[in-house]
Amino acid sequence: MSDPRETLEDHIGAMRAFAISLTRDPILADDLVQEALMKAWSHMDGYQEGSNMRAWLFTILRNTYYSLHRKRRREVQDVDGVFQQTLSQKPDHDGRLNLRDFNAAFAQLPDEQREALVLVGAGGFSYEEAAKTCGVKVGTIKSRVSRGRLRLAELMQLPENEPIELTDVVTAGIVTGRNLS
Repeated sequence: MSDPRETLEDHIGAMRAFAISLTRDPILADDLVQEALMKAWSHMDGYQEGSNMRAWLFTILRNTYYSLHRKRRREVQDVDGVFQQTLSQKPDHDGRLNLRDFNAAFAQLPDEQREALVLVGAGGFSYEEAAKTCGVKVGTIKSRVSRGRLRLAELMQLPENEPIELTDVVTAGIVTGRNLS
């Protein structure tokens, strides 16, 4: 009794032609034939001696193609990773922990610095507008904002030139000095 694996090579050409008719892509067809041959090889115990080897191989090829086709319909092509980046989300608990640290540090600042940071950082006021609101000179507001941000960074133990990750836009605006809304 001969090993049916020895006859697999005789059917590759016909399998490739059938795969090309299914995929309309010679490269994908070659991959499909290879996959089908690997499945046939590993499941040779399912082949019944004396039955039609080509029909058995074509059935495996066809089933492999439709399984691949169903799988690819559910997949999203994202070669450069743009779509994948939209699916990720920073955990909310990090923002809450940072916000708790921020609130504790912010409460330790002098009233004048807190006021200046809220107006310029969170409120989006210009230095001139904040100075007018507080009844002080522009340089005084700039100084309060600068000293307040430095003290916050110190109290929160933030390393220099490292981005801060806060989920609260207002808080991030106060700490970083950018209007993030």
